[in-house]
Amino acid sequence: MHRPPLVRTIETPTHGRYLVRAAAPAASDAPLLVGFHGYAEDAEGHLAALQQIPGVDAWILVSVQALHPFYTRDDRIVANWMTRQDRELAIADNLRYVASVVHAVRLEHGAGSPLVFAGFSQGGAMAYRAAAHGDADGLVVLAADVPPDVAERDGVLPPVLLGRGSRDRWYSEEKMTSDLTTLRRLGVTPDTVVFDGGHEWTPSFCDAAGGFLARVIK
Repeated sequence: MHRPPLVRTIETPTHGRYLVRAAAPAASDAPLLVGFHGYAEDAEGHLAALQQIPGVDAWILVSVQALHPFYTRDDRIVANWMTRQDRELAIADNLRYVASVVHAVRLEHGAGSPLVFAGFSQGGAMAYRAAAHGDADGLVVLAADVPPDVAERDGVLPPVLLGRGSRDRWYSEEKMTSDLTTLRRLGVTPDTVVFDGGHEWTPSFCDAAGGFLARVIK
């Protein structure tokens, strides 16, 4: 008779990769925008998206790469935030990772406030979690569900901008409506934008994000 194996986990140090673009002009009290890419994307691509937002020259931009890189079929290196395996442990690991990144950026660049988190698709769930567990002043989310662990927490989110493309088959109108109900239950009435597009960053969404950031910084 084969006995089932014992499943164990063990904590181990690892290194995460993030990109920083300094504010112009550099200032010790520059606001900080920290972004999280989607599944099978990378920090470089997400930083390029963040840089399209109007008015972000005055912000320190940080693009955080997920801790689980892999190769695509065309040999590009991309990354994934987590799977359902050992999910709770991965959430805790990612939250510690993000807190360490924010701390390191503030030490190096003297970043002040406000602090805003932004995320696209799978990275949107990470942005929700970072905002729920950190001292955030704003949250920009594109095409991402409110994760269950955040939905179960009360009164923890800052002002939110939530967006979707009108032709996005993954983040549907029904999902957005459900998320708006969840966010209102948590005490947040989000700004929303629905633009002509699919599961993607577009100039229309960047314009909405720029307006949101301008309101946060006042």
